[in-house]
Amino acid sequence: MLDKKVLMDRWHQMDSGKVMEAFQTSIQGLSSASASTLLKQFGPNQLEEKKKKAVIMMFLDQFKDFMILVLITAAVISGVIGELSDTIAIVVIVVLNAVIGFVQEYRAEKALAALKKMAAPTANVIREGILSNIPSEQVVPGDIVLLEAGAVIPADIRLIEVFQLKVEEAALTGESVPVEKEVTAIADDVPIADRKNMAFKGTITSYGRGRGVVVATGMKTELGRIATMLQDEEEVKTPLQKRLARFSKNLAFIVLVICAVVFGVGVFRGEPVLLMFLTAISLAVAAIPEALPAVVTISLALGARKLVKQNALIRKLPAVETLGSVTFICSDKTGTLTQNKMRVEEIYADTKVMKGIELGVVVSEGNSCNHSELILCKLFLGMAISNDAAVDGEGNVMGDPTETALYAFARERGFAKEKMEELFPRVSELPFDSERKCMTTFHKITGPWGNVWTESDKGGVVSFTKGASEILLARSSNVLTSDGLQPVNHEVINMVNERMAADGLRVLCIAMREWSQLPNDMSAGYIEKDLTIVGLVAMMDPPREEAKEAVSLCKTAGITPVMITGDHPVTARAIARQLGIVGDGMKAIITGRELDRLPLEEFEEKVLHLRVYARVAPEQKLKIVKALQDKDQFVAMTGDGVNDAPALKRADIGIAMGITGTDVSKEASHMVLLDDNFATIVRAVKEGRRIFDNIRKFIQYTMTSNSGEIWTIFLAPFLGLPIPLLPIHILWINLVTDGLPGLALAAESAEKGIMNRPPRRPQESIFSGGLGIRIFLVGLLMGFVCIFTQAWSIRAGDVHWQTMVFTVLCLSQMGNVLAIRSESESLFKQGIFSNKPLLGAFMLTLLLQLATIYVPVLNRVFKTHPLSFWELMIVFALSSIVFFAMEAEKLIRRMRYKKPITAALS
Repeated sequence: MLDKKVLMDRWHQMDSGKVMEAFQTSIQGLSSASASTLLKQFGPNQLEEKKKKAVIMMFLDQFKDFMILVLITAAVISGVIGELSDTIAIVVIVVLNAVIGFVQEYRAEKALAALKKMAAPTANVIREGILSNIPSEQVVPGDIVLLEAGAVIPADIRLIEVFQLKVEEAALTGESVPVEKEVTAIADDVPIADRKNMAFKGTITSYGRGRGVVVATGMKTELGRIATMLQDEEEVKTPLQKRLARFSKNLAFIVLVICAVVFGVGVFRGEPVLLMFLTAISLAVAAIPEALPAVVTISLALGARKLVKQNALIRKLPAVETLGSVTFICSDKTGTLTQNKMRVEEIYADTKVMKGIELGVVVSEGNSCNHSELILCKLFLGMAISNDAAVDGEGNVMGDPTETALYAFARERGFAKEKMEELFPRVSELPFDSERKCMTTFHKITGPWGNVWTESDKGGVVSFTKGASEILLARSSNVLTSDGLQPVNHEVINMVNERMAADGLRVLCIAMREWSQLPNDMSAGYIEKDLTIVGLVAMMDPPREEAKEAVSLCKTAGITPVMITGDHPVTARAIARQLGIVGDGMKAIITGRELDRLPLEEFEEKVLHLRVYARVAPEQKLKIVKALQDKDQFVAMTGDGVNDAPALKRADIGIAMGITGTDVSKEASHMVLLDDNFATIVRAVKEGRRIFDNIRKFIQYTMTSNSGEIWTIFLAPFLGLPIPLLPIHILWINLVTDGLPGLALAAESAEKGIMNRPPRRPQESIFSGGLGIRIFLVGLLMGFVCIFTQAWSIRAGDVHWQTMVFTVLCLSQMGNVLAIRSESESLFKQGIFSNKPLLGAFMLTLLLQLATIYVPVLNRVFKTHPLSFWELMIVFALSSIVFFAMEAEKLIRRMRYKKPITAALS
């Protein structure tokens, strides 16, 4: 029986023969009996799921939140005192929130299901010397597996034989181009992306063929390890959820204390016990902002709807607000910060480097190349015809990313492959392989071509060889120059090559050789020697233009952009420098191997200063996110591969790629970028900040209004005045002022300078920046205005004093909501029509309040009396005091800070 411990060894460091010996197998494969025994020992080759939570428990868990429990209590109290409309409203809000939370949690459980879909349905294995196609679940350690182009690899395999084998590993390692495989043992313990003698479960064979021995199955594979991490990681609560939880608990305690005091003082003064009990209960119901969950949900839903139009699909509503709290954005490179499309950046020909605007030159097309363009003609011709890229029916260039870059570059300069192949048809080729690191194609010369080939060359053959510069330099004797053929200057060309590579460019050398006819000896040793170097071509997946601006905006907004990639450190550094993620001279880059060597304590000391992570493994991405969170940072993590899924789930906001992203990454994420664009994240951050600002405005509005009601009832007895409001008045004001006007604040536009301030500190209260003080003072002012109205009316002998107090309190809250729209800008500058929903809510509330005064049937219900014209004018004047006081306070702050208060308070 095979020892399970063998599955933990580092197979890439062992010779393939020793690997087969360790698994007691051979090139003929396992016997059926051995395979059956091993299947029982190690279990099926599939990903296992932990026991799922029952659906009903998943739903009931949504009611555990403290704010929800407070609202349920308020609903019960409202029902007891006969306010069924409040009870129904609260129950609807609570159930709606529970349904949304349930749907989000239920959808999150699809992540592992998406991961399982990546598994191959069948596998070609050799058993007892016979090739068999079996279900992938039956593959066992020691099986010999055959790999062909297009096949999904069924398990982790140590390769023992390859024929030009390339494997697409982007989903697992982040490597942007197919990886060329080999069989040679690797001495060092290198990251997964550099284990070129291994093939991993869930990746795809894109070219060539090979065979290997299975070294890990099921949950022991690299894909299985990711599945384990994905199931073990718990999603963290959002900043808003944490703040609202603290707010709910504190509010519940304060409300209970105040209501007890009001009840006790009233009874002590001789007020009827039943009246004071109903007043205290009504005050409790009014003080609890039952519309808060609805406001939060609607704000997030409206924000999500807006973001979809900006190519950001929100999967979990709280993610919208969480974006506004983000302090670090850890972004994948390929396709997010870059265009995910290789492009020629520089060429070296005729002893000169051409880049930038110089590359825009189009040499003479067709067969009219003149002498001065001779070398470029040959270089562009080689780029055009010595590759296998092609155009599909929709006009898209298909093929290896490197070859498509050469194809497109040559075509843009007048050397379309299709046209050139008519003049130089391919007659033979020597395909690329990882040992030679080059490829050669042979083309017949069909006639004279400018100053390149004459009539006497017709019928001859030209071969183009392209590959790694160091390889072709060793096989070349001459280099083309405008002065004719010159001996190769290795020092100069090596220096150019090294400089290009140091800039993060992928460098190819193109060489040629002329033949009178197609050679009989087609061995690489014969045809790939005595070459003439035509030039060097340097390519890169260039950064997105908008990404550079987005990175700059991140820094302005106090957000640190970080690149986490599976690519090589040189490429990562070059892209990061171009985007402004790192500056010249900054040593803020670390590789996965270096990260492994760092003790956790030392890494956590450095994590806030690192900007680029290259060649990282899946667990390292997760480690980075956790380390940042341990440093009290809110982390956004972007990714598209399977390897990103655990980190996406753990991050405060996980962002998957909509175009290149795997189903696994999308299901584990909170948000999906429909355009895979980093700039979209920054737009979403702005929207998140706007939403949180509006939620804070609602809390300020409702708490100010509620505290105004509490102060009015609390202070009156101490000043020798009767209870100014009846329970029905309190409940009515709560109904008409907290609902629609508060909800309309969700539509408020973003404050000016919203992206010129740092993110909210993770630990800060929802009342930070002086919000708590403003609530206290404005609520106190509102209470004093009402008490003054009461005292003045009673002293003047006005029998309508209670109706006047009732109306002043209601309309003061309307003045409050108009002034609260901006923390810095005056309503007169904003314009009353800039938030039409709020204007409509204001007008409706005003009409409803006037109806309680002037509609006879409502007079009996609310115990009100019609006010005279002058009484109504006095009410309007007194209720505007709060509005003008808040406008005056904003004016003072503008004069003091000379900048938006939102920036000053951050």
